Amino acid sequence: MTGQYILSIFIAAMLGGAIGLEREYRSKEAGFRTHFLVGLGSALFMVLSMHGFDDFVGPPGVIIQRDPARMAAQVVSGIGFIGAGTIIFQKNVVKGLTTAAGLWVTSAIGMAAGVGMYALAAAATVMVLICLELMNFLHHNIFKHPHREYDADEQDPTSE
Repeated sequence: MTGQYILSIFIAAMLGGAIGLEREYRSKEAGFRTHFLVGLGSALFMVLSMHGFDDFVGPPGVIIQRDPARMAAQVVSGIGFIGAGTIIFQKNVVKGLTTAAGLWVTSAIGMAAGVGMYALAAAATVMVLICLELMNFLHHNIFKHPHREYDADEQDPTSE
């Protein structure tokens, strides 16, 4: 059974790493290592939540109830906290929002892999990569907007 658990966290780490490679290629705040670790950690938490307490036995006659969703909820909250730290508001521009969302979805992918839903985790990874690459393509080839920030006393040349 340990082999199945190792496979779960390995797959989660690889899928998270795939998203991280795309972010690394784009020189974004969180790259391969961060996404790899978020995927792996989320899967590990799910494996622990689902199977880590199987051998716990209470006193005779006492029914022990487990709720694997409790740990999952804590992972979601914790990743939200990490994601919030990647968001920067500077000069009326928000940066890092996609990075935060990427960490959040990487965590969900890791949790899916952690419970053995490999096809779902892989499909979600492919969808994330398509989204990131498609938007990058559209942004640079279709919606060619200048990305220059203007000071308050400088006029935007596109407003003429």
